[in-house]
Amino acid sequence: MKEITIVQMTADSWTDVARIYESGIATKNATFERHAPDWDSWNNAHRSDCRFIALIDDKIVGWAALSNVSSRCVYSGVAEVSVYVDSDFQGNGIGDRLMTKLVKGSEASGIWTLQAGIFPENVGSIRLHEKHGFRIIGKKERIGKMDDTWRDVLQLERRSKIIGTD
Repeated sequence: MKEITIVQMTADSWTDVARIYESGIATKNATFERHAPDWDSWNNAHRSDCRFIALIDDKIVGWAALSNVSSRCVYSGVAEVSVYVDSDFQGNGIGDRLMTKLVKGSEASGIWTLQAGIFPENVGSIRLHEKHGFRIIGKKERIGKMDDTWRDVLQLERRSKIIGTD
């Protein structure tokens, strides 16, 4: 496998980021979303300090970002994780590298808790999150419908060992 480089995502990355997001949406095991939003909508919904892309030979092969879970100040250190890898490059450590960068970036930004909602069928994503210190804290049963089928979502959480420990 060629070298994986992780850099900050910019608006110029959006075409490839959206393509990878659409590919994840098509699996029906990554998100309830039906389509990737436009850049402005996505940009407004995600933190600017923790959004990264993975490159191999200058090709965007994955992305990761955080979004705030609430505008209330008490939750200022809690963020939701998104990690997507191009289906042609899965199983090559890209998700691992993106998650490593995302965790470090989150702690540098004062985030003490990361959370994720993952379909139980998305075993690869669950394993990736657990490898990086996330634990399953519960299951939201029949939380939403996809194609007329009720879906469960596992709730995962990672508490920083260096931020918010006082």
